[in-house]
Amino acid sequence: MNIKQAKETIKNTVQLYLKKDEFLEYRIPVIRQRPIFLLGAPGIGKTAVMEQVASELGIALVSYSMTHHTRQSALGLPIIKQKEYHGETYDVSEYTMSEIIASIYEVMEESGIKEGILFLDEINCVSETLSPSMLQFLQYKIFGKHKVPEGWVIVTAGNPPEYNKSVREFDVVTLDRLKILQVEADYNTWKEYALEMGIHNAIVSFLDLKKEYFYHMETTVRGRAYVTARGWEDLSQILFLYEEEKLLVDETLIEQYIRNERVVKEFAAYYDLYQKYKNDYQIEEILAGHILEETIEKARVAAFDERLSLMGMLLDKVLGAMKENIETSDYLKDTMVVLRAAGSLLEKEEKADQDSLIDILEKQIEAKEKLLNSLAKANSLSKAEKRKNKRIIQFLSTVKKNLYVSQIPSGQLAYEQIKEKFNQEVMTMKSETESVKAMLHQMFLFVEKAFGEANEMLILVTELTVNTYSARFIGLFGSEDYIKYNKQMMISERQMDLKKEIAALEL
Repeated sequence: MNIKQAKETIKNTVQLYLKKDEFLEYRIPVIRQRPIFLLGAPGIGKTAVMEQVASELGIALVSYSMTHHTRQSALGLPIIKQKEYHGETYDVSEYTMSEIIASIYEVMEESGIKEGILFLDEINCVSETLSPSMLQFLQYKIFGKHKVPEGWVIVTAGNPPEYNKSVREFDVVTLDRLKILQVEADYNTWKEYALEMGIHNAIVSFLDLKKEYFYHMETTVRGRAYVTARGWEDLSQILFLYEEEKLLVDETLIEQYIRNERVVKEFAAYYDLYQKYKNDYQIEEILAGHILEETIEKARVAAFDERLSLMGMLLDKVLGAMKENIETSDYLKDTMVVLRAAGSLLEKEEKADQDSLIDILEKQIEAKEKLLNSLAKANSLSKAEKRKNKRIIQFLSTVKKNLYVSQIPSGQLAYEQIKEKFNQEVMTMKSETESVKAMLHQMFLFVEKAFGEANEMLILVTELTVNTYSARFIGLFGSEDYIKYNKQMMISERQMDLKKEIAALEL
């Protein structure tokens, strides 16, 4: 399976393991809750998936790499205690609490979240002294004498032996206590993630042409050469900063992240071409509606890789604008809920003045900061959620500061001032929405003039269909061009036909 399928399986499993009956007991007893074992090559996103699952389910996450643990740190240190049996006192050997179990309790205390995932990476690389204890842990959820707290699901991960010399293959007795998910690198799945996360378009466009370089392992005369999804994502982040600072991007930089000489050379050459295409086509001018006939003709006669790069650059710009617009829309919706709550609280005040409203705003800011702090300590705070709540806190802090300056005695009048500030942001967002819709229209117009209804139009419609932010944007605000070409390209009909073919195979 690919990493996206693995994520859904893990998410569903965690939800089912945490399901309770009418007596608040787990429907699947803890002893029957098989730990999940995510088996896949390094760098395909196993750890990132766990962070996403915890964030989406609103539960905590504690992560450990088992290669860093000795028997003592995992099981606890031996201590001597005195106990009395039948009137006689004896020295008895016991163990302190496991560092791993203690971490779970600490996260529960700090975050206030009582359910979560204990993620143990590289579990098939445990030390020889710790290996015998793993069978007990995997079946009974116990390290030493201390149990994993109720409400915590165990997910483990490891690399196949061909990728890690330290791997100790599990015997059947151990494997029979695990829910095994074998994950393989899949570019199309990663591309969905890449577009949502804003991975550098030069990387996505390059991999569209060279899918075999997305995840690549080989042994050369110089040793092991490798390319991983993690490498591409890390390279993406540094590329943005290099471009921002106008630094030279060359093979010396790329090879720090992509450890394959041939791939480094090919991507470096492509990156130079990509920058040339960017200058030649002036993407901003096209999306602003300033489309020159010579630009259309240049695109029409361009080679396949150049056309694909051009489509990538157009989509990157528009999808980025859509993502920003949707995030602003989400922020404003949540801010509106907060302001309505503030208005309701203000109405309940007998003598509501400016100070009453300021006090309400301070409590709302404190509640938001507490929520962010709790989710951060639980390791389940997504970047999108963090950014959205930070923006809400910033808005509340700004309007609170304005109230101090304006000195409006009436609480209701002060509240009206806040509503006016909010409505200004809504109007700005609506104006930006129209700008994005105009960009989308100009992109369709250019592709139609340059390529007609060829593969480029199919690529455009498909990418807008599968991307989360573009699908939401078009669903919320509409697009006549998208509806028109989606129908002409028969995307929906093709999907239905494919589903019918699959159904016919399910004998």
